[in-house]
Amino acid sequence: MIDKQKVKPELLAPAGSINAFERALEAGADAVYIGAPALNARALSRDFSLGEIGAMVQFAHEKGVKLYLAANSLLKESEIPQALETLAMLEELQPDALIIQDLGVYNLCRKYFPDLRLHASTLLGAHNSLAVRQFEKMGFKRVVLARELTIKEIGAIARKSQVELEVFVHGALCFSYSGLCLFSSYLGGKSGLRGRCVQPCRRRYQWKQPGEKPGYYFSMNDLSSIDHVHELLQVGISSLKIEGRLKSSHYVASVVKAYRMVIDAGIEDRSILEHAEELLNQAMGRKTSQGYFSTAESNELISPYHSGNIGLYLGQAGKGTGKGRVSLVLKQPLQVGDRLRLHQEDTGERVAFTLRNVTINGRKVSQAKPGDAIFLEVPAVVMKGDSLYKVASRTAREAEKVQSGVDPSRFNKRTKKLLQKTKKKVSAIQQSLATAQAGRRKKTVAGLRRKRGTAAVVPLLDIKIDDLQVLKFRLPVMPEQLLVELNRKTYNDFQHQKKTVKKYHNRMVWCLPPVILENEISFFSKAINQLLRDNFSNWQIGHVGQLLLFDRKVRLDLSGDYTLNVLNSQGLYVLKDLGLLRAQVVIEIDRESLRDIINSRSAAHSGVGLGMTVYGTPPLFTARSMAAHFKY
Repeated sequence: MIDKQKVKPELLAPAGSINAFERALEAGADAVYIGAPALNARALSRDFSLGEIGAMVQFAHEKGVKLYLAANSLLKESEIPQALETLAMLEELQPDALIIQDLGVYNLCRKYFPDLRLHASTLLGAHNSLAVRQFEKMGFKRVVLARELTIKEIGAIARKSQVELEVFVHGALCFSYSGLCLFSSYLGGKSGLRGRCVQPCRRRYQWKQPGEKPGYYFSMNDLSSIDHVHELLQVGISSLKIEGRLKSSHYVASVVKAYRMVIDAGIEDRSILEHAEELLNQAMGRKTSQGYFSTAESNELISPYHSGNIGLYLGQAGKGTGKGRVSLVLKQPLQVGDRLRLHQEDTGERVAFTLRNVTINGRKVSQAKPGDAIFLEVPAVVMKGDSLYKVASRTAREAEKVQSGVDPSRFNKRTKKLLQKTKKKVSAIQQSLATAQAGRRKKTVAGLRRKRGTAAVVPLLDIKIDDLQVLKFRLPVMPEQLLVELNRKTYNDFQHQKKTVKKYHNRMVWCLPPVILENEISFFSKAINQLLRDNFSNWQIGHVGQLLLFDRKVRLDLSGDYTLNVLNSQGLYVLKDLGLLRAQVVIEIDRESLRDIINSRSAAHSGVGLGMTVYGTPPLFTARSMAAHFKY
């Protein structure tokens, strides 16, 4: 057994371009992660070609560096054929691991591409030791922990697991637990689970009550844990991860250099930390906090009356500002060619542009220093009080254009040969899937006819409640199943209302929430065992790790909530293997995708009953932060 505390951790850097990839290596990254074509949760970034990926894998391995591919988007049924082609090629290109979220992608890799090493994405929501152990049982070689954990909780998880653990140490934070945010879908119609987040949490909101000050209530400050590196090493973390596949190569290089210095120091050295913090300031990120590492409730997590913009704050528009023109007293050095971003405070809109000229006292200059009163031309209407930020310096932008040492053209011929090689394999897999589906469909349809004749099957209606007091009143409709959220209140109420609950006993399904923190496991374990003794055998899980709370020798009727994020038929096969009889599809599913699953007969062949939430008020966020500026 390896003592994880004595193994030097990996420093893992992001790259959204070949230039950023090379700068990360130069700055001292032990590994780099990039997006897999059409499979990654940064769909707004440009996909790397297979030739580029092959060249980067080879280049990294020649330097003794690992390359991981983020294939961590949810997959629609219609996207499975393309995913098979991509996975077949990736297996041939031999990256060091795939980082995945989708249970369907997991199933395809496990069955057809076993040589691909799998890492569980933070989007899979590993927030306790049960989740980590479950993913280890499923064959994942590494688990990326949820970003909402304290170092104490991380240490407790590490002590109970043998699999490699990875944590984010720097970069953007989401207000919600990863994998449980519906805000982008609700407000913008685009799923964050599929890498299309429109970032509604970064916008300004106004309370309905008159007189309340508007603010950026959900906009998290960036994470910077440079002061916690050695604590993380002591608890046995295998990989320290930097967020930022959409960031510039300048940002990546600056942040990697800073963390490399601190890791290599071996001890906490104040002078090294100060030097590292200077490098981080040069990276032009947002205002930072230490995230959740020290405490689950920190006043540093959100600055509600600050825009949370990326970059160096240059100043606020003052007198003389108007259409296409802004005046301000400069707070940071500036030069023509810098990339700037105007933040319009009234609307929350942002306008990015390249600086063409600077005017001081009526004279055009090429650069200005802090304290100068300047005028700038801006391609927008500017109001007094709007803010201006520098998001990339001219020097850094010119460095982006440096000729790359990675040459994808060398892989063009090899890529064509590999495509021919994998074409046969993919065709065989697709034929295998079709054959399996046809056989299972025939058997399943016959079974339905024997039981129900030729009439159409009527869907079952379930009702979910989170308060047992409801049962004191007559329900307007008697549901086939009554879903009851298990929490401390419902469990205590159950102890005092057993007579009221008794008439619903055969219909009742106890439901576990998607997030159970490490210190809550003992309560849920105790409550589940007691309810099992009271002959409640119907359960709904909110996370696959919760299966470890049950004695599998006991006969159970298990189903899965929509928080398992199933969007394709392949995910249903995984749930069947895990012992589930029914599952809800992801709540973000659209009509076309639902039709695709049904028309492919996937629900029938998997043996897992398919359900969906049709009415209710699901949480837009499932968040840990109980910020003081909210009105509950």
